Amino acid sequence: MVFRRRNKRTWPERVKAAVYPQGGWLRAGTYVWHRLTRLPDPPHRIARGIFAGVFISFTPLFGLHFFASALLAFLMRGNMVAAIFATFFGNPITFPIIAVSSVQLGHWMLGTGVDAVPARLILSAFASASGEIWQNIVAMFTDSPTQWGQLRHFYYGLFKPYLVGGIAPGLVTATICYYVSLPVILGYQKLRQKRRRDRAESIRERAAARLRARAQADDGASGSP
Repeated sequence: MVFRRRNKRTWPERVKAAVYPQGGWLRAGTYVWHRLTRLPDPPHRIARGIFAGVFISFTPLFGLHFFASALLAFLMRGNMVAAIFATFFGNPITFPIIAVSSVQLGHWMLGTGVDAVPARLILSAFASASGEIWQNIVAMFTDSPTQWGQLRHFYYGLFKPYLVGGIAPGLVTATICYYVSLPVILGYQKLRQKRRRDRAESIRERAAARLRARAQADDGASGSP
């Protein structure tokens, strides 16, 4: 394969790359922003996609953020690629803030106030719930008993508050990102179009100059004795 890595990465290296990408999060964020601004679509569609991706980042749909953001962008007539890139808003740096604040706000809104939930426990709870869901699916086709009690506790104690509590901050943050990104993308696209026009004009001028120089050379050659 042409694009296959020469040296395969080990599992610890893959986990490290997922948590802390090569070059750092600032470089990764800059790359994502450049990809967003270079998408071949009108600015308002790209901004809608950014809105969708940022909003979905505030939901507990881990593992489904790409699909959910693309679906929401499709329903909003936004750019689905921009939505997928915008889910980068939810990363290991912002996740503790998003998760803890959403869970706490959700418990407050539902009237089931609890003490602060550490982000590490939220992540491990989602991992355990995913494993239990898979075990119960397997149990449906085997003789093993299904156990949904712990998942019920996970749903009411964590998933539902996270889902409810993430709506308001998700809408606010996504709206801010929409109105901030729209004029920036519009200005960037206009600048790129101007650079392309200037480059095309420069190419035409150089071509015309070469033609004039060639014509003068031909006239000089024909007028010489």
